[in-house]
Amino acid sequence: MENRELTMDDYLAMFRRRIKVILIPALLAPLAGFIVSYAFSPKYTSQSLVLVEAPKIPDAVVQQVFTEDLTQHIATIEQQVLSPSRLRPMVDRWGLAKGGQNVDDVMDNIRLNMTIQPVITDLSQFGSGPKKKPGQQSSPVPGFNVNYTASSAREAQQICTDLTSMLLEEDLKSRQDATQGTTLFLTKQVEEAKQNLDDLDKKLAAFKNQHMGQLPGDEDNNMKILMGLNSQLDANTQALNRATQDKAYTESMLAQQLAAWKTALSATNPQTLQTQLSQLQAQLIDLQGRYTEDHPDVIKTKGDIAEVKKQLAAINDSSTKATDPGSEKGSASEPPEIRQLRLQIHQYQDMITQTTRDQKKLQQEISIYQGRVSSSPSVEGQYKELARDYDNAQKVYLDDLAKQGTSKMATQAQQQQQGEQMALLNPASLPDSPSFPNRLLFAGGGLGAGLVLGLGLTLWLEMRDKSIRTEADVEAALGLPLLVSVPWVIETVATNGKGHFWSRKKGVDEKEMARL
Repeated sequence: MENRELTMDDYLAMFRRRIKVILIPALLAPLAGFIVSYAFSPKYTSQSLVLVEAPKIPDAVVQQVFTEDLTQHIATIEQQVLSPSRLRPMVDRWGLAKGGQNVDDVMDNIRLNMTIQPVITDLSQFGSGPKKKPGQQSSPVPGFNVNYTASSAREAQQICTDLTSMLLEEDLKSRQDATQGTTLFLTKQVEEAKQNLDDLDKKLAAFKNQHMGQLPGDEDNNMKILMGLNSQLDANTQALNRATQDKAYTESMLAQQLAAWKTALSATNPQTLQTQLSQLQAQLIDLQGRYTEDHPDVIKTKGDIAEVKKQLAAINDSSTKATDPGSEKGSASEPPEIRQLRLQIHQYQDMITQTTRDQKKLQQEISIYQGRVSSSPSVEGQYKELARDYDNAQKVYLDDLAKQGTSKMATQAQQQQQGEQMALLNPASLPDSPSFPNRLLFAGGGLGAGLVLGLGLTLWLEMRDKSIRTEADVEAALGLPLLVSVPWVIETVATNGKGHFWSRKKGVDEKEMARL
């Protein structure tokens, strides 16, 4: 075997030679495995089925807030259920710490004997169902089995029932805590967003009041108003110049009239009038001595005397009031032309004063609007920044408000058990037969071990066998070509009815003898 390649005929020959070595261990080992299985203490496994129910309300109506992956969620609640704070009351309630066992050892045993297996169906493998949105919990399995193994069937059922109940309670509690925590968080976010929005609203209102007329959109209006004010200022300046010229011209006319009037007044001599008055008085005395008071000459002379006295009084008044020609009393004795000129000058002065006042006001307004136009780019940038912050804050507030409403509805749906939840479909079963040891499995293991042992013995015996049975063995052993082979005849047996003898050989194959 070590010096040549073996063929299928060689292997079949080995099997025929060593069939007993192979079959005896293969038949005895399963029986030994079956007998050994009775040496182990039986273990019973109780199983309960928990169904993961889909939300009863569509996501289009109430979006689910609890989006944790189902596998991760089950692993989390399993660790919480297997915590010492949850297992210790169960150990005390059922009295599992027997015979002075340590409670921690009992809890470790419970953790080792509990398993959770997902339920995978053929339908869950299909991809024709509705696709989940990004961030939404996907449930690749419709449920899971809770298994617990114990030394007695009743104990396995009791502990499996308690563990399943604790898993359902923990699931409901974790989902409610998650939705309520999300609602509280979003409520706080909404309050902060509203406070921020109110602060920005106040800042924006104060900025508008402070920069009234300088906001975006006011620049064109300011330019139009500025052009109108410049036009008014030009018209006001022209009116002021015209009024100033008219006043100057009227003042020159008044000066000419006053000079002429004063010249006329100076031409009438008061001494001459006095002499004339004395003569008229003497003439009146003479006429009164000759005529009565009703005489025309007496009346005429009295009239002349009164006229002369009137002129003397006018001259005296003009001489005393010549120093204040603008006064009302002085102007009363002036001619109407002079008084008219004085009135025009007064009107022109009022017009100049009003026009000057309007001019200053227009210049102030123009300066204000020029400042607005020049500062509009800077104010516009600040306003846009505030408006952008306000819009962003308003958007954040509205988003948080919408999320808060969604979270509140999801919380109410979870409290009313309308969302995704776990429900007990099959309670913990009472096992009829032990799950360990599996005697058929032990027998199968014995069969496999027996076959391995038989094949190993066969290989070992063949490796130790030095017999030469075929021409190929001779050529492999000697390293020379085979010319003639002579069988080793031990005994002769009867003919086969055709005139041929049969011989048995030792160390030579029977087919070789048949060729003789």
